[in-house]
Amino acid sequence: MVAVNTAYSASTYYSAAASQTGNTATTGNATSTSTTPVETAATSVTLSDAAKAALATKDFATVLTETHAKLKALLKEAGPTNPLEKDKLALDLSSLDARELYAMASNDGFTSDEQKAAGLEMQRRLEAALAGPAAVSKVTGNYHGLYKAAAEYLDSLGPEEKAAPDWVAARAAITEGLKQLQADPKKLPDAGKDDPVAIYLALVNSGETTTPRPITDIATTARKTLDTLYADATAAGKAATFNKNTTVGTYIDMSKFDSRTLSSIVLDTSGQFTTEETRAANMALKAKSGAALLAGFQSAAKSSDPTAFSQNVISIYSSMSAEERLAAGWSEDFYKAALGSYQSTANLLNMFSQATSSNSGTGIMSWFAQ
Repeated sequence: MVAVNTAYSASTYYSAAASQTGNTATTGNATSTSTTPVETAATSVTLSDAAKAALATKDFATVLTETHAKLKALLKEAGPTNPLEKDKLALDLSSLDARELYAMASNDGFTSDEQKAAGLEMQRRLEAALAGPAAVSKVTGNYHGLYKAAAEYLDSLGPEEKAAPDWVAARAAITEGLKQLQADPKKLPDAGKDDPVAIYLALVNSGETTTPRPITDIATTARKTLDTLYADATAAGKAATFNKNTTVGTYIDMSKFDSRTLSSIVLDTSGQFTTEETRAANMALKAKSGAALLAGFQSAAKSSDPTAFSQNVISIYSSMSAEERLAAGWSEDFYKAALGSYQSTANLLNMFSQATSSNSGTGIMSWFAQ
């Protein structure tokens, strides 16, 4: 999705959007299809057909105009004049949706640094979508969930991006990978140079995945955002408050901050936040963490695989940054417990399956499917 300085930079989906300099003229509506969460459902985001249709109704010219305005506002709020610094992201672009990000990366109405910054954010999002499923595949030796996650991520992107040759090549490679996995889910597919999963795994092994913004920089941005919210409340003649039941003040909803931003406030390594702010951020972060665990449990409850919940916990843990784990209280012991649960359950299932198969010709998994 962005040119990376590695041996894999010639491969498609890591070099696509940021290297395009011509105007993108493709417009139109995407066909709405129902989606299902990836096997690590606790970390997936599924848009309804109505939501996807709404995103696709704008023509691309409108998307470009709105993206320019949003980028200008983000730069003004955060302070830097450039979203890129020393070839690394210097601006949080997480508020841009997939079409806006692709518009920024692929259109020459943006500077080369802005295009590259968008490309880095696109790469970060793909890596974030694959991190949890990749951790599960490493534990289980099964690559199906990882390729399924890649397919669903690619399918969630906008119509302009899905019309680009790089997307087409990447999606074809994932389709081929899933086809090969039908024969042997524990053998890493050979789907060619356009396979974004293979590229991602190679980058992980070489330690060349995208570097997250320093937590101190995120904290600085969070401080400015909170100050802006306070100023807006004052301008409206109301007091800012973290009490959502307020009838006279302006409620500051911490749940709208992403987990890494909340973690920067909770950890407050630079001493920028008040006790009330860190308490509110801590409550919001715990709510997000609890919701992820609940989603993982509910997904596992619908599965015929007794190890599903352990796999979901492993996926959630692995998709979090070190700061998010620390702030949310997810220690390494928590991961080890999930890993131990998976291994012990898998071993018991294997032993029982062998016993039941030799005695009755019926495997244990058929019991859970009834």
